[in-house]
This record gives sequence, C-alpha cells and structure tokens, in this order.
Amino acid sequence: MRSPRMLPPGRLCTFALLAAPFLLAAQSSPEIAGIVARLDRLEQENRALSEQVRDLRASLAAARAPQAAPAPAVAGDAAAPAAVQATPEERLDIQERRIDEQAQTKVEASQRFPIRLTGMALFNTFLDSAHSGGVDYPTVAAPSAGAGHAGATMRQTLLGLEFRGPRSFWGGTVHGSVYMDFYQGAAPLDEWLRLRTGAIQIDWQTRSVMAGVDKPIFNPREPNSLAQVGVAPLTGAGNLWLWLPQVRFEQDFAFSPSTGLRARVGVVETREVNPYGPPPANSQVEPVRPSLEGRFEAYHNLDAERRLEVSVGFHTSTTHDSGLSVPSQLVSADWFFNPWKRLEFSGAFFSGENVASLGTGAVNQGYYVQGRYAEAINTLGGWGQFTIHAAPRLDFHVFTGQQDYEDQQLKQGSVGKNLMFGGNLYFRVAPNVLLGPEVSQLRTFYLGLGTRINNHYDLALAYLF
Repeated sequence: MRSPRMLPPGRLCTFALLAAPFLLAAQSSPEIAGIVARLDRLEQENRALSEQVRDLRASLAAARAPQAAPAPAVAGDAAAPAAVQATPEERLDIQERRIDEQAQTKVEASQRFPIRLTGMALFNTFLDSAHSGGVDYPTVAAPSAGAGHAGATMRQTLLGLEFRGPRSFWGGTVHGSVYMDFYQGAAPLDEWLRLRTGAIQIDWQTRSVMAGVDKPIFNPREPNSLAQVGVAPLTGAGNLWLWLPQVRFEQDFAFSPSTGLRARVGVVETREVNPYGPPPANSQVEPVRPSLEGRFEAYHNLDAERRLEVSVGFHTSTTHDSGLSVPSQLVSADWFFNPWKRLEFSGAFFSGENVASLGTGAVNQGYYVQGRYAEAINTLGGWGQFTIHAAPRLDFHVFTGQQDYEDQQLKQGSVGKNLMFGGNLYFRVAPNVLLGPEVSQLRTFYLGLGTRINNHYDLALAYLF
C-alpha cells in the first residue's frame, strides 16, 4: 500500500487562497456585514482625527508665525503634544504685558504718567556735650558751656516724588522730582513739611536742561551721614550746600567709551543775608541776586567697578547792600576715586570771598560794612571722606572738613576756623533698612577766646522706600 503524497508548501498556499472565498461563503452573511461596518467606521474616525490634527497644527503655525517658523510635525511623533505649550518668548511677552498692566494701577498723575513715591523714614537718637548750644546737631560749637543736650526725633524723615513724562521735542525725555522733610518745626509735635530740592529736567542723548532747586552747581558732592540730614553734612565746615533755585545746562563730550568730559553751567539765585557783625542802621540787603556758576568734570572708567572723576568749578555774583556792591567770587575742585572696589575717596575744596549766601550754617561771615565802605571776607574750606565697603551689608565712612576765615578781617570773638571730623557705619539690617551709628567732634576756634569742642553721638535707624 502506497503512502499518500504530501503537497508542496507553495501549492498548499495557492490552494488556501483559492479556497478562501468558499470558506468565507460558508460563514453567515450577518457576521460579515457587521465586520465590514466596523471597519468603515474606524476608517472614517481615522480620517476625521487626521483632519483635526492638521487643522490644529495649522492654527498653531499661524499663531506662532510672527515669532518663529514652526518645525514640521512628524506623524506619530510622541513629542508632538508639547507644541501646544507656550514658548519662553511667549511667556516673557505675557509677563511684560502683565507688568505694564500692573504699572497702570500704581500712583499716577492726572495726565496719566506714572509717579513713584520714594524717601526714607528716619529715626535719630542723639547726645551732645556741653557746647551744643541746645541744638540737635550743631554746626558750630557754642562759645559758652551749658548742659548736655540729648533727645530723639524723626524730623529728618524724607519724602520724595519722582516722575517721568512723555517724550519732548527733538526726542528728549522729561523727568523730575520733589523732595521734602519735616525739619522746619523744632518743637515736639510741631513739625511741618519743608521743601528741600526739586527739579524738572529734559534729557537728550548728550545734553540736558534742568530747572529747579538744588545744591550749588559748582559743589554737588557731600559726605555720607544719617545723622546730618536736615542740614547737609559738614555744614559750616567745608561744605557749601544751600539749596537754591537754578536753571542749568549740561553737555557731555565722550572721547572714548570710558573717558569723557561733562560741562555744566547755569544761573543760580543766591540767598543774601545781613553782613558780618552788627549791620548799619540803614542797611538794606537785596534778599536775592543772580549768580553764574559752572563745573567741568573729567572722568575715566578704569573698569566696570572702578572710576576716577576730577572737577573744577566757579561761582560769581554781587551782593547789593545799601547801595554798595560786594563781590562773591569762588573757585572749587571736587573728586571721586575708587582704586579698589572696596575703597572710595571723595571730597571738595573751595577758595574765595563772600560765601555766606551759599550756606555756611551759623557761621555767617560773608562781608562787613563800615560807613560807606564794604569788603568781602576771604574764606578757604573743603572736606574729604574715605569709604570702606567692608562687607555686602556693612560700609564705613570716615570724614573731615574745615572752613577757615581771614583772621585779619575779623573782630575779637569771631569764628576764625571751624573744623569737624568723625565717622559712621551703615549696617543693612534688611535690604532697605539701615542702622547707622555716628560719632563726630566739632572744634570751633574763636579769636581771643580759644577753641571750643562739642562731641556728638548719634544712632540712626532708616527705612528706605
């Protein structure tokens, strides 16, 4: 008996394909119809999903087109869903818009430009020795000894408003400020606002014009102190500080990216005072006079943290008293230098005649009148300060200043020289909170009487806002 012959694999496959229709036909027609219907639905859903994906990608591409062209999408890419998230540039743009919207809710003027409130809440407690003359922070040691003077105050608190307006003609930007304190009232609970400085300024790329009340143009610098705020530090001891109305023009000349010259000139209204000594019976001083002032500063930036600034300046005006003309002529120099980022040296010097109208505190010795003759008193003065940035939260300041008058022009008992030296530290309790102890000594030399000394101890707490 012969065994049955097996079909080759290729013929077996051919037979299966030919037999498939007959096998399918053997199935019931309802089951086949259901399978075909499900396949049709799946195919339609796939087409709908594909169209939705294409529409979504097209919408995203149109939304991002102004910023960057979208990368082509790859079918089946697992990272494709991440495309619906905002890019860093989009998030930054959203944040900037939100900041602008929040800025509009801050303090603003009636003309819809923003105003910033700034200043310093300042608390001082102090102790003076016997020659204070009963003054919180004397600018001259009293000739007669008295009881020690101590107390506490917030009269030196500062309030400021700073504003920036729209662009002016020729592309200039307008900005300004007003600063006030409560130093005018001396009795407890009798303080009231006092204007200190204010300005309206227009800036262009290399020049500016300012109108307002500020320190003399030729003497803008002053030492650092939280104890001497109501009047400028070293008043009557080398710092001519009086805030005066003025209009000035400034021009910058750049010789290189790090070197240049800054020129400033303007007209300043002086505050004239009575002459030195008892004024004549018919003395009539014009209360204000125009003066011409200028300052020329050369600067050089050694690097991003070190710089050198050296300036020279001048002041010229004429005091009118009872038909007499008294000149006021001054030259000055000031400087700033930080050879090391932790060390700074700054100061100023002046020499001339008739300085009383520029702010010399209690030492009012500008000129004297004898009959129909008037003469200006020669004066020499200046100050210097070393600053040490010992740590990110700690700064030390050591300062000294002196004002010296021509003795031959003075009477017995007058102030021939006024000298102050001292030091303080600024410790940042918080980023905007300063603790500032200060110790200083004032030495006043009286012709024929000798030197009087007053020691001052001060502890200040300042909140900057």
